[in-house]
Amino acid sequence: MAQAILSIDLDAIAANWRALASLSASSVETAAVVKADAYGLGAARVGRALAAAGMRRFFVAECSEGVALRAAVGPAPEIFVFSGHMAGDAEAISGTDLIPLLNSTEQVARQRSVLPGRAFGIQLDSGMNRLGLEEADWRTLAPSVLAEGPVLLMSHLACADEPEHAMNAAQLATFRRMTDGTGVKRSLAATGGILLGPDYHFDLTRPGVGLYGGLPFAKARPVVRLSLPVIQIRDIAAGETVGYGDGWAAKRPSRIATLGAGYADGLIRAMTGRATLYAGTTPCPLAGRVSMDMIGVDVTDLDHAPETLDILCTEQGVDALAAAAGTIGYEILTSLGHRYARAYEGGAG
Repeated sequence: MAQAILSIDLDAIAANWRALASLSASSVETAAVVKADAYGLGAARVGRALAAAGMRRFFVAECSEGVALRAAVGPAPEIFVFSGHMAGDAEAISGTDLIPLLNSTEQVARQRSVLPGRAFGIQLDSGMNRLGLEEADWRTLAPSVLAEGPVLLMSHLACADEPEHAMNAAQLATFRRMTDGTGVKRSLAATGGILLGPDYHFDLTRPGVGLYGGLPFAKARPVVRLSLPVIQIRDIAAGETVGYGDGWAAKRPSRIATLGAGYADGLIRAMTGRATLYAGTTPCPLAGRVSMDMIGVDVTDLDHAPETLDILCTEQGVDALAAAAGTIGYEILTSLGHRYARAYEGGAG
């Protein structure tokens, strides 16, 4: 049975991690963010490949992700949880040795009450107004929290993908004001923050999207290829339409390939009339609306009948496809559907 194939290059992910690590001083550790199932690419396989490459610290969004990752990578790596210690998380945190990044006075109180003496970190709000203790609350809590030995103080940049944005320097100043002199390891930079330079690196960086081939890390090695099967090819006359709504009409006698993937597989409807597929290096435009399970593609200019066409490939990475769809590479990656057959290349496990 024909099935779309999502090829994932684990060696490229490891190479991107090493490249991002090389941008920091040797005293700075480079971790990895593998939340959202490693941005849709499979946290278990990605985690094992990075651990084999030397990764010792991972970050996930919530405890359930941490539990699954622990089963994949074993007991050695540290696993930090961005959402902190939520109600009901105590068993998962203690049972799988996770490190919650406490975000509020309530979470600090919960950690002290339920899991006293266990490792934790603190997330601070330096201006993004999303997660973390605000400065006033931190001033009140800092003496007692620091006495309990947090393993990490972290914050998150709101505009790191815009190097000249004034918010970057403002958040850096706030983070320094909140953490200087604490003697605790600090982390501020994800992928974009790494590229801002050494002032933002502190003790630990934590790249995410750059590992997976996405901007703003323009030098990243490509990680994914998505090949879609051709179900049928038909010849149509000039003026005939393709797909729902009669929105695309042939301007010439055309050959239209129907491919087996659609918005149920993460190829969002906004790609209609904008996205391109590739037969090798030859571009083939979409024809008609993206539907749930199928898309039409104009293959008139090909000199052969293709068995597959690529929508993610060397010629069109995640950010180029995202731009065509009016979104960002993160959304493209994390929307990749579970119906794809995943083919892993390189790595470990």
